[in-house]
Parts: sequence; C-alpha cells; structure tokens
Amino acid sequence: MAMMKVLLPLLCLVALLITPNDASRRSKNHTMSAKPFKVLITHPEVPQSGIDLLKENCELIQVQSLPPSRTELLQKVRGVDGIFWGGHELLNAEVLDAAGPQLKSISTMSAGLDNVDLDEVKRRKIPLGHTPTVLNPAVADLAVGLLIAAGRRFHEGRKKIETGHWENYHLNWMLGQDVRDSVVGFYGFGGIGQAIAKRLSSFDIDQVLYTTRRRVHREIEQELNAKKVPFDELLNKSDFVVICAPLSAETQGVFNATAFNKMKTTAVLVNIARGKIVKQNDLYNALKSNRIFAAGLDVSDPEPLPPNDKLLTLDNLVIMPHIGSATNRTRSEMATIAAHNVLRGLAGERMLSPAY
Repeated sequence: MAMMKVLLPLLCLVALLITPNDASRRSKNHTMSAKPFKVLITHPEVPQSGIDLLKENCELIQVQSLPPSRTELLQKVRGVDGIFWGGHELLNAEVLDAAGPQLKSISTMSAGLDNVDLDEVKRRKIPLGHTPTVLNPAVADLAVGLLIAAGRRFHEGRKKIETGHWENYHLNWMLGQDVRDSVVGFYGFGGIGQAIAKRLSSFDIDQVLYTTRRRVHREIEQELNAKKVPFDELLNKSDFVVICAPLSAETQGVFNATAFNKMKTTAVLVNIARGKIVKQNDLYNALKSNRIFAAGLDVSDPEPLPPNDKLLTLDNLVIMPHIGSATNRTRSEMATIAAHNVLRGLAGERMLSPAY
C-alpha cells in the first residue's frame, strides 16, 4: 500500500505529461488521413486498378445500381470535386448542375464521347479526359477477326451445321473472299485504322487505301503501303472496307444505298466505329440482295440491337455486341488512365489524355 501511495502521484503526472502530446498526435494523424477531394464513380463495375489509384487521395462515392440508375447518380454527384464516368449514361447540364460549381475534373472511361455534351462541359471550363489510344490493339484485333469471319462466312457456316446442311459433296461450297492480295480501304485512318492495317500486312494484302480529312505522315504511308483517296475511289476499289471514323454530323449516315451501290459485289464491310455512320436499313437491303458480299459489325443503331431486328435474319452478316475493347487488360488500362485524368484535373495539371 505504501508503494502504491508513492506511485499513484507519479502515474498521474506521467498521464498529464503524455495526454496532450497524444491528443495532438491523434489530431495530426486525423488531419493527415483526411482526403481532400470527393470523387464519384458512376458504375459499380469499374476495374479495381482505377479505384485503387483514386482512393489514395480521394474519398470515393460509387453508384451501386446495375444498370446504373440516373436517379442514384444525380443524388450522389452532389458536391463532388471529380467524376469518373464509367458508363454510357448521358453526361450533360443536368449532371453538371447537380454536381455543383466546385466540380473540377471529369474523365470518361471510353474513347468515344458521343454521350457527353462537350459544348456544355467546355462552357463551364471543366477539364475533361477520356481513354482513346489504349484500346487500339484490342479493337484492331476484333476488326481483323470480323473481317475474316465475314469474308469467310463463319456465321453462315455455323448455321449450315446447326440446320443439317453440311453439304461437303460440293467442290465449290461455301467459298469466301481472300484477304491475300486484297485492297483494304479505311474510312478514317487514325490510331485504330493504322493498327488494323499493321495486322493485315502480315496477311500479304496488296494495298491500303484511306479516306480522311488530312493525309497521314508520309512515313506511315510508306510503312503500310497506304494511299489517301477520295471516298468514291475507296468504295470502287476496295475488297474490304473498314469504318474507323468518329461519329459526327459529317460522317453520320455516309454509308447508305448510294455508297453500297459503288462498292464491289464481292466487297466486305466492317464497322468498328459507330452504328449511326451506316444507314442500317440500306445495309440490310444491300446484304439481302447480295449487292455486297458480307458485313462484320461490332456496332449498331440502336444499341442494344433488338433481338427481332431484321439484320439478325441475314446469313451474310457477322455481328457482335460492341465488345471491341472488352478484354481484361484493356479495361484495366482504361480505368487506370481515367483515374490519372481525374487526379491530374483535381491537381490543376494537364490530363494524361485530355478530350480537348
């Protein structure tokens, strides 16, 4: 007991000496752990690579509904400093108004920006990023696959098996179009078009033609044996026509009945860009009447395409549900770039991949 009477005042004194410092330390740690920015992630399936980057310095709010609910999005966007736009919802004044004037940074996890009201975002001087070039290899791989699948009648061949019409007693049965020594025309010849052309060069194609506003660098033309030509010449001379242009007022509906009538009857059309660049009813008629040989599509109008759409009745059409960038690696890289865009915008720095 005597010992306790001696120690008790000492313990109290130690407590008095330690407590202020400890409280100060806790306060300092709390300040250090506070995250300066709030960021909304608009889709529940954004790859972890993007989330991990953002959560180091940002408080994250995430839309949890699937498909994403616009009501939930508009509720959760209030007061955020940044937006990681992970879906295909319309990004417009309604969203920006709901977010508030403190919004500093936005990035989509996409190459295309058709669902973004660019004029409105620019008017408010909000930095906007996207993820264009990282998906080029995956989209180019799919385009080559569609080109071969359509030219060699993959879909029709599968249907022959399923319906019991495997007629292997014919010598000239199910003949398709050769890629070797063919002329491949590109409507739009940016990064994706050039990546497709590089892949096709190993198939011993004869020549690349392309139609764009501006001529590409001469070195690229020499490397890919490419030549810039008017649109009509592209249509007349190409064995395969690949659409790689962005959707705009100028490109919308440019592939119509008039265009199809200028193509070879043996020609194959591939579209990995946007569905609205093609007048779909005119394409149906061209395929149904064998005005052109076949088509391979990764995009349509509308999307999703209704299961009873008449395009799906055609044997000479290979169609995919817009999966050009759908690989694990590509989606993870897209999320990483979009996250870097948001972070740089919040820091007042130029984005890794700005939209303008």
